[in-house]
Amino acid sequence: MDISVYRPGELTAADRAAWTSLQSKAHLQGSPELANPFLSPEFTLAVGRCRRGVRIAVVREDGEPAAFFPFQRTASGVGRAVGLGVSDAQGLVHRPGFVCDTRELLRACGLAVWEFDHLVAAQEPFTAGARRSYPSPVMDVDQGYDAYLCHLRSQAPKFTRTTLAKERRLGRDAGGVRYVHDERDPAVLHTLMSWKSAQYRRTGRSDRFAHDWISRLVQQLFHTRSEPFAGILSVLYAGDRPVAAHFGLRTERVLACWFPAYDPAYAKYSPGLVLHLRMAEAAAADGIAYLDLGRGHKEYKDALKTREITVSEGWVTRRHPVAIGHRARRAPVRALRNTVQSRPELFAPADRMLKKFGRLRSHNQ
Repeated sequence: MDISVYRPGELTAADRAAWTSLQSKAHLQGSPELANPFLSPEFTLAVGRCRRGVRIAVVREDGEPAAFFPFQRTASGVGRAVGLGVSDAQGLVHRPGFVCDTRELLRACGLAVWEFDHLVAAQEPFTAGARRSYPSPVMDVDQGYDAYLCHLRSQAPKFTRTTLAKERRLGRDAGGVRYVHDERDPAVLHTLMSWKSAQYRRTGRSDRFAHDWISRLVQQLFHTRSEPFAGILSVLYAGDRPVAAHFGLRTERVLACWFPAYDPAYAKYSPGLVLHLRMAEAAAADGIAYLDLGRGHKEYKDALKTREITVSEGWVTRRHPVAIGHRARRAPVRALRNTVQSRPELFAPADRMLKKFGRLRSHNQ
């Protein structure tokens, strides 16, 4: 096994093409999770333009690329998944049957530890390092939108009926509803980002768009387009006014949902839910197999999903003092957060407290 490590700009066109080829064949070879846009070379290269320390390990067997391992590392050898905190799919992109020695891989990459929080399935080198697994709901549309809507009506009849009725009422009250699946106006992207920032503050969460690198990453990906990959801005208009929008990433078979938001002035019409149904319809028409709604419990995800896939968090290490220190710092924080999120009697009060804090902060501003 031959392992070479590159900076993003050093990756050859041939290696990028091989990486994309592994992803495009993933569905046929029984590993559809590897087709996720967050595992695409375009995502890693975009993060590399916004963050330091991004590297790509290319594992070759008999001279041919067998696996690609994107990661970020510090000078001390602490490694993290590319885009940790905003990436919803992480791991090795590999050919079927690929196996490797984890410690050998980390050593070649100059890493004492590699941390992940959305490790996809079929990642044998890292499975032993998974500390906890989580459901990530998806919307299957590979059989067409009508089949998906039929499933939704049987699974959640009241939800489906109410959402479609609200869409009709929105159209009557606002002079018609129009949906654009791939909006190219950057001004609408900025509108979405401002809505999302306000939502983060309103609910007491950290505003991701207050981080310059995340804002720059989203804007770069908005302008990134190739045949197998693109940043997609989907917008629901009422009359000529955008009332809900979503920015996500797509490959040939997967649309990764990322940043949805809506104008609170139209909340009574549930424009975000209407938007997701329109997205499902357009994605099905484009040949997308499923929409990945991302890890995290939300009522709207439970209503829209057809099934769940699994992602994991944890870390893999080799014998090194840096790995011991990193685990000692990170383990208590993760354990506390996971305890709160997994127990409704703790999560509900914490969520209410965050929202109250967000309202007070907004009022004081």
